[in-house]
Amino acid sequence: MYVYWFWLVPASFGVIFSWRYWRDKVRLSNGLWFSLFFYSFLTMLAITILGTNNHPLIIVCGAIFIGFILLLGVLFFLQAFLLLWNAWIMWRHESHTLPNMLTLILGLAILILPFVGSAIGNRVPPTVNMFMTIFPNLVIFYVAFWFYNYLTMLVIYQFNHPRLRQDYIIILGAGLLNGDEVSPLLAQRIMCGLKFYQKQQRRTKHPAVMIFSGGQGSDETVPEGQAMLDYAVARGLPAEAGWAETQSTTTLENMRFSKELIDQGSVKVPHTIFVTNNYHTFRAGMFAKQAGLKADGIGARTARFFLPDAIIREYIAIFARHKWWHAAATVGMLILSLAMIWLDWYNGQL
Repeated sequence: MYVYWFWLVPASFGVIFSWRYWRDKVRLSNGLWFSLFFYSFLTMLAITILGTNNHPLIIVCGAIFIGFILLLGVLFFLQAFLLLWNAWIMWRHESHTLPNMLTLILGLAILILPFVGSAIGNRVPPTVNMFMTIFPNLVIFYVAFWFYNYLTMLVIYQFNHPRLRQDYIIILGAGLLNGDEVSPLLAQRIMCGLKFYQKQQRRTKHPAVMIFSGGQGSDETVPEGQAMLDYAVARGLPAEAGWAETQSTTTLENMRFSKELIDQGSVKVPHTIFVTNNYHTFRAGMFAKQAGLKADGIGARTARFFLPDAIIREYIAIFARHKWWHAAATVGMLILSLAMIWLDWYNGQL
Protein backbone atom coordinates (compact mmCIF):
# COMPACT_ATOMS: atom_id res chain seq x y z
CA MET A 1 0.00 0.00 0.00
CA TYR A 2 2.98 2.30 0.50
CA VAL A 3 3.17 2.78 -3.28
CA TYR A 4 0.05 4.93 -3.16
CA TRP A 5 1.97 7.57 -1.24
CA PHE A 6 4.01 8.14 -4.40
CA TRP A 7 0.87 9.54 -6.03
CA LEU A 8 1.74 12.67 -4.06
CA VAL A 9 4.52 13.29 -6.59
CA PRO A 10 2.28 13.89 -9.65
CA ALA A 11 -0.32 15.52 -7.40
CA SER A 12 2.29 18.03 -6.18
CA PHE A 13 3.48 18.78 -9.70
CA GLY A 14 -0.14 19.17 -10.79
CA VAL A 15 -0.86 21.66 -8.01
CA ILE A 16 2.28 23.67 -8.83
CA PHE A 17 1.41 23.77 -12.53
CA SER A 18 -2.20 24.74 -11.85
CA TRP A 19 -1.17 27.54 -9.51
CA ARG A 20 1.43 28.92 -11.93
CA TYR A 21 -0.93 28.64 -14.90
CA TRP A 22 -3.72 30.38 -12.99
CA ARG A 23 -1.34 33.25 -12.21
CA ASP A 24 0.17 33.53 -15.68
CA LYS A 25 -1.00 31.51 -18.68
CA VAL A 26 1.78 32.66 -21.00
CA ARG A 27 4.90 31.58 -19.10
CA LEU A 28 6.81 29.11 -21.24
CA SER A 29 8.36 27.48 -18.17
CA ASN A 30 4.87 26.28 -17.16
CA GLY A 31 5.39 23.57 -19.76
CA LEU A 32 8.13 22.09 -17.57
CA TRP A 33 5.77 21.71 -14.62
CA PHE A 34 3.03 20.23 -16.78
CA SER A 35 5.48 17.71 -18.24
CA LEU A 36 6.67 16.76 -14.76
CA PHE A 37 3.04 16.25 -13.73
CA PHE A 38 2.06 14.37 -16.90
CA TYR A 39 4.96 11.92 -17.04
CA SER A 40 5.02 11.24 -13.28
CA PHE A 41 1.26 10.62 -13.52
CA LEU A 42 1.77 8.11 -16.35
CA THR A 43 4.57 6.42 -14.39
CA MET A 44 2.43 6.04 -11.29
CA LEU A 45 -0.51 4.85 -13.39
CA ALA A 46 1.69 2.13 -14.91
CA ILE A 47 3.01 1.09 -11.49
CA THR A 48 -0.53 0.96 -10.07
CA ILE A 49 -1.84 -1.12 -12.99
CA LEU A 50 1.05 -3.59 -12.69
CA GLY A 51 0.41 -3.79 -8.96
CA THR A 52 -3.17 -4.98 -9.52
CA ASN A 53 -1.96 -8.30 -11.04
CA ASN A 54 -5.00 -8.05 -13.29
CA HIS A 55 -3.54 -9.75 -16.37
CA PRO A 56 -6.23 -8.76 -18.90
CA LEU A 57 -5.96 -5.12 -17.79
CA ILE A 58 -2.15 -5.24 -17.92
CA ILE A 59 -2.21 -6.78 -21.42
CA VAL A 60 -4.67 -4.20 -22.78
CA CYS A 61 -2.80 -1.25 -21.26
CA GLY A 62 0.54 -2.68 -22.38
CA ALA A 63 -0.73 -3.06 -25.93
CA ILE A 64 -1.98 0.55 -25.94
CA PHE A 65 1.38 1.76 -24.63
CA ILE A 66 3.41 -0.23 -27.16
CA GLY A 67 1.12 0.92 -29.99
CA PHE A 68 1.60 4.54 -28.92
CA ILE A 69 5.39 4.17 -28.78
CA LEU A 70 5.42 2.55 -32.23
CA LEU A 71 3.29 5.39 -33.61
CA LEU A 72 5.73 7.96 -32.19
CA GLY A 73 8.61 5.99 -33.70
CA VAL A 74 6.99 5.96 -37.14
CA LEU A 75 6.22 9.68 -36.97
CA PHE A 76 9.80 10.41 -35.87
CA PHE A 77 11.21 8.29 -38.70
CA LEU A 78 8.94 9.95 -41.26
CA GLN A 79 9.16 13.50 -39.90
CA ALA A 80 11.27 14.81 -42.79
CA PHE A 81 8.88 13.38 -45.39
CA LEU A 82 5.84 14.70 -43.52
CA LEU A 83 7.42 18.15 -43.43
CA LEU A 84 8.17 18.00 -47.16
CA TRP A 85 4.62 16.84 -47.88
CA ASN A 86 3.29 19.81 -45.94
CA ALA A 87 5.72 22.10 -47.80
CA TRP A 88 4.32 20.84 -51.12
CA ILE A 89 0.76 21.65 -49.99
CA MET A 90 1.87 25.09 -48.80
CA TRP A 91 3.58 25.68 -52.17
CA ARG A 92 0.31 24.95 -53.95
CA HIS A 93 -1.95 27.06 -51.73
CA GLU A 94 0.16 29.93 -50.39
CA SER A 95 2.60 32.53 -51.70
CA HIS A 96 6.20 31.36 -52.15
CA THR A 97 7.71 33.49 -49.40
CA LEU A 98 10.42 32.46 -46.96
CA PRO A 99 8.04 32.29 -43.94
CA ASN A 100 5.83 29.90 -45.94
CA MET A 101 8.75 27.59 -46.74
CA LEU A 102 9.93 26.77 -43.22
CA THR A 103 8.71 23.17 -43.37
CA LEU A 104 10.54 22.77 -46.69
CA ILE A 105 13.79 24.08 -45.20
CA LEU A 106 13.43 21.98 -42.03
CA GLY A 107 12.55 18.81 -43.95
CA LEU A 108 15.53 19.18 -46.29
CA ALA A 109 17.82 19.94 -43.34
CA ILE A 110 16.76 16.75 -41.52
CA LEU A 111 17.45 14.69 -44.64
CA ILE A 112 20.68 16.31 -45.83
CA LEU A 113 22.62 17.47 -42.77
CA PRO A 114 23.45 13.97 -41.40
CA PHE A 115 25.10 13.07 -44.72
CA VAL A 116 26.93 16.39 -44.86
CA GLY A 117 28.16 15.96 -41.28
CA SER A 118 29.33 12.42 -41.97
CA ALA A 119 31.16 13.46 -45.14
CA ILE A 120 32.94 16.34 -43.42
CA GLY A 121 33.68 14.28 -40.30
CA ASN A 122 35.68 11.76 -42.30
CA ARG A 123 37.95 14.53 -43.59
CA VAL A 124 38.79 16.44 -40.42
CA PRO A 125 40.90 15.66 -37.31
CA PRO A 126 39.20 13.60 -34.53
CA THR A 127 38.95 16.62 -32.19
CA VAL A 128 37.11 18.65 -34.83
CA ASN A 129 34.89 15.70 -35.67
CA MET A 130 34.01 15.25 -31.99
CA PHE A 131 33.20 18.96 -31.69
CA MET A 132 30.99 18.77 -34.79
CA THR A 133 29.12 15.90 -33.15
CA ILE A 134 28.71 17.21 -29.60
CA PHE A 135 28.02 20.92 -30.02
CA PRO A 136 25.37 20.79 -32.79
CA ASN A 137 23.54 17.97 -30.99
CA LEU A 138 23.48 19.96 -27.75
CA VAL A 139 22.08 22.98 -29.59
CA ILE A 140 19.47 20.86 -31.40
CA PHE A 141 18.42 19.25 -28.12
CA TYR A 142 18.15 22.69 -26.46
CA VAL A 143 16.03 24.16 -29.26
CA ALA A 144 13.84 21.03 -29.42
CA PHE A 145 13.41 21.05 -25.64
CA TRP A 146 12.00 24.59 -25.62
CA PHE A 147 9.94 23.88 -28.72
CA TYR A 148 8.32 20.97 -26.88
CA ASN A 149 7.52 23.27 -23.95
CA TYR A 150 6.08 25.87 -26.31
CA LEU A 151 3.96 23.27 -28.10
CA THR A 152 2.73 21.95 -24.75
CA MET A 153 1.63 25.39 -23.60
CA LEU A 154 0.12 26.28 -26.98
CA VAL A 155 -2.07 23.17 -26.84
CA ILE A 156 -3.08 23.82 -23.22
CA TYR A 157 -3.92 27.44 -24.07
CA GLN A 158 -6.47 26.23 -26.62
CA PHE A 159 -8.63 24.97 -23.74
CA ASN A 160 -9.42 28.50 -22.59
CA HIS A 161 -13.17 28.90 -22.12
CA PRO A 162 -13.78 32.50 -21.02
CA ARG A 163 -16.99 33.19 -19.11
CA LEU A 164 -19.83 34.75 -21.05
CA ARG A 165 -19.53 37.95 -19.01
CA GLN A 166 -16.98 39.85 -21.11
CA ASP A 167 -17.09 43.62 -21.42
CA TYR A 168 -14.72 43.85 -24.37
CA ILE A 169 -13.80 41.48 -27.20
CA ILE A 170 -10.66 42.53 -29.09
CA ILE A 171 -10.23 41.21 -32.64
CA LEU A 172 -6.60 41.35 -33.77
CA GLY A 173 -5.91 42.43 -37.35
CA ALA A 174 -4.15 40.31 -39.96
CA GLY A 175 -3.90 42.45 -43.10
CA LEU A 176 -6.34 43.24 -45.92
CA LEU A 177 -6.50 41.89 -49.46
CA ASN A 178 -6.50 44.26 -52.45
CA GLY A 179 -6.31 47.22 -50.11
CA ASP A 180 -9.78 46.95 -48.57
CA GLU A 181 -10.95 43.33 -48.48
CA VAL A 182 -11.05 41.14 -45.37
CA SER A 183 -8.91 38.04 -45.96
CA PRO A 184 -10.23 34.52 -45.20
CA LEU A 185 -7.84 34.25 -42.23
CA LEU A 186 -9.02 37.59 -40.82
CA ALA A 187 -12.64 36.66 -41.48
CA GLN A 188 -12.14 33.58 -39.26
CA ARG A 189 -11.07 35.85 -36.40
CA ILE A 190 -13.98 38.25 -36.87
CA MET A 191 -16.57 35.47 -37.05
CA CYS A 192 -15.10 33.68 -34.02
CA GLY A 193 -15.41 36.89 -31.99
CA LEU A 194 -18.87 37.63 -33.36
CA LYS A 195 -20.10 34.13 -32.44
CA PHE A 196 -18.82 34.63 -28.89
CA TYR A 197 -20.56 38.02 -28.74
CA GLN A 198 -23.85 36.59 -30.01
CA LYS A 199 -23.65 33.59 -27.68
CA GLN A 200 -23.08 35.92 -24.72
CA GLN A 201 -26.07 38.05 -25.71
CA ARG A 202 -28.32 34.99 -25.95
CA ARG A 203 -27.19 33.38 -22.71
CA THR A 204 -26.52 36.27 -20.33
CA LYS A 205 -27.68 39.49 -22.04
CA HIS A 206 -24.44 41.04 -20.72
CA PRO A 207 -23.48 43.96 -23.01
CA ALA A 208 -20.11 43.78 -24.73
CA VAL A 209 -18.14 45.94 -27.13
CA MET A 210 -16.11 44.43 -29.95
CA ILE A 211 -12.87 46.31 -30.65
CA PHE A 212 -11.47 45.76 -34.14
CA SER A 213 -7.78 46.56 -33.97
CA GLY A 214 -5.60 47.34 -36.98
CA GLY A 215 -4.10 50.38 -38.68
CA GLN A 216 -3.72 51.23 -42.35
CA GLY A 217 -0.79 49.69 -44.17
CA SER A 218 1.04 51.28 -47.08
CA ASP A 219 -0.80 48.98 -49.52
CA GLU A 220 -4.25 49.46 -47.93
CA THR A 221 -6.86 52.05 -48.89
CA VAL A 222 -8.77 51.91 -45.58
CA PRO A 223 -7.70 51.27 -41.98
CA GLU A 224 -7.89 47.60 -41.18
CA GLY A 225 -9.92 48.19 -38.01
CA GLN A 226 -12.61 50.02 -39.97
CA ALA A 227 -12.78 47.32 -42.67
CA MET A 228 -13.16 44.68 -39.94
CA LEU A 229 -15.91 46.67 -38.21
CA ASP A 230 -17.81 47.09 -41.48
CA TYR A 231 -17.48 43.36 -42.15
CA ALA A 232 -18.89 42.47 -38.71
CA VAL A 233 -21.76 44.99 -38.92
CA ALA A 234 -22.74 43.53 -42.31
CA ARG A 235 -22.99 40.14 -40.58
CA GLY A 236 -25.20 41.11 -37.67
CA LEU A 237 -23.16 43.12 -35.18
CA PRO A 238 -25.06 46.20 -33.93
CA ALA A 239 -23.13 49.30 -35.03
CA GLU A 240 -23.10 50.70 -31.48
CA ALA A 241 -21.45 47.50 -30.21
CA GLY A 242 -18.32 47.90 -32.33
CA TRP A 243 -15.30 50.19 -32.11
CA ALA A 244 -12.52 50.53 -34.66
CA GLU A 245 -8.95 51.00 -33.41
CA THR A 246 -7.09 52.24 -36.49
CA GLN A 247 -3.57 53.20 -35.37
CA SER A 248 -1.82 49.92 -34.55
CA THR A 249 0.67 48.22 -36.84
CA THR A 250 1.87 45.34 -34.61
CA THR A 251 0.27 42.89 -32.20
CA LEU A 252 1.81 44.75 -29.26
CA GLU A 253 0.24 47.99 -30.52
CA ASN A 254 -3.07 46.14 -31.01
CA MET A 255 -3.01 45.42 -27.30
CA ARG A 256 -1.73 48.81 -26.16
CA PHE A 257 -4.10 50.94 -28.22
CA SER A 258 -7.07 48.70 -27.47
CA LYS A 259 -6.26 49.03 -23.77
CA GLU A 260 -6.29 52.82 -24.15
CA LEU A 261 -9.81 52.62 -25.59
CA ILE A 262 -10.92 50.28 -22.80
CA ASP A 263 -9.46 52.60 -20.14
CA GLN A 264 -11.58 55.44 -21.56
CA GLY A 265 -14.74 53.36 -21.13
CA SER A 266 -17.11 53.41 -18.19
CA VAL A 267 -16.34 49.90 -16.86
CA LYS A 268 -14.08 50.17 -13.81
CA VAL A 269 -12.85 46.56 -13.77
CA PRO A 270 -13.36 45.36 -17.34
CA HIS A 271 -13.38 41.70 -18.35
CA THR A 272 -11.64 41.37 -21.68
CA ILE A 273 -10.73 38.68 -24.17
CA PHE A 274 -8.90 38.85 -27.48
CA VAL A 275 -9.48 36.79 -30.61
CA THR A 276 -6.82 35.68 -33.06
CA ASN A 277 -6.02 32.47 -34.90
CA ASN A 278 -5.36 29.42 -32.75
CA TYR A 279 -1.64 29.20 -33.57
CA HIS A 280 -1.18 32.87 -32.52
CA THR A 281 -3.02 32.85 -29.17
CA PHE A 282 -0.06 32.06 -26.90
CA ARG A 283 2.28 34.74 -28.30
CA ALA A 284 -0.57 37.26 -28.49
CA GLY A 285 -1.15 36.58 -24.79
CA MET A 286 2.49 37.50 -24.17
CA PHE A 287 1.91 40.83 -25.90
CA ALA A 288 -1.26 41.44 -23.88
CA LYS A 289 0.74 40.88 -20.70
CA GLN A 290 3.49 43.21 -21.95
CA ALA A 291 0.89 45.90 -22.68
CA GLY A 292 -0.57 45.60 -19.17
CA LEU A 293 -3.83 44.25 -20.55
CA LYS A 294 -5.42 41.52 -18.46
CA ALA A 295 -7.00 39.38 -21.16
CA ASP A 296 -7.11 35.74 -22.21
CA GLY A 297 -7.37 34.72 -25.83
CA ILE A 298 -9.53 32.40 -27.88
CA GLY A 299 -8.40 31.02 -31.19
CA ALA A 300 -10.18 30.94 -34.51
CA ARG A 301 -9.81 27.88 -36.70
CA THR A 302 -6.88 27.72 -39.11
CA ALA A 303 -6.47 25.49 -42.17
CA ARG A 304 -4.55 22.37 -41.05
CA PHE A 305 -1.99 22.57 -43.84
CA PHE A 306 -1.08 26.10 -42.69
CA LEU A 307 -0.48 25.15 -39.04
CA PRO A 308 3.03 23.57 -39.19
CA ASP A 309 4.61 26.63 -40.83
CA ALA A 310 2.64 29.02 -38.63
CA ILE A 311 3.59 27.20 -35.42
CA ILE A 312 7.28 27.16 -36.39
CA ARG A 313 7.12 30.89 -37.15
CA GLU A 314 5.51 31.59 -33.78
CA TYR A 315 8.15 29.55 -31.97
CA ILE A 316 10.98 31.39 -33.75
CA ALA A 317 9.40 34.72 -32.75
CA ILE A 318 9.03 33.62 -29.11
CA PHE A 319 12.57 32.20 -29.07
CA ALA A 320 13.90 35.53 -30.40
CA ARG A 321 12.16 37.42 -27.56
CA HIS A 322 14.76 35.92 -25.18
CA LYS A 323 17.71 35.90 -27.58
CA TRP A 324 20.26 37.01 -24.99
CA TRP A 325 19.33 34.20 -22.60
CA HIS A 326 19.54 31.70 -25.44
CA ALA A 327 22.85 33.20 -26.57
CA ALA A 328 24.23 32.72 -23.04
CA ALA A 329 22.98 29.12 -23.04
CA THR A 330 24.67 28.55 -26.42
CA VAL A 331 27.97 29.86 -25.05
CA GLY A 332 27.55 27.49 -22.10
CA MET A 333 27.01 24.56 -24.48
CA LEU A 334 30.08 25.61 -26.46
CA ILE A 335 32.20 25.64 -23.29
CA LEU A 336 30.77 22.26 -22.25
CA SER A 337 31.59 20.78 -25.67
CA LEU A 338 35.17 22.06 -25.56
CA ALA A 339 35.57 20.77 -21.99
CA MET A 340 34.39 17.27 -23.00
CA ILE A 341 36.83 17.26 -25.93
CA TRP A 342 39.68 18.42 -23.68
CA LEU A 343 38.91 15.66 -21.17
CA ASP A 344 39.03 13.00 -23.87
CA TRP A 345 42.27 14.45 -25.21
CA TYR A 346 43.75 14.68 -21.71
CA ASN A 347 42.84 11.04 -21.00
CA GLY A 348 44.45 9.98 -24.26
CA GLN A 349 41.23 8.96 -25.99
CA LEU A 350 41.83 11.36 -28.91
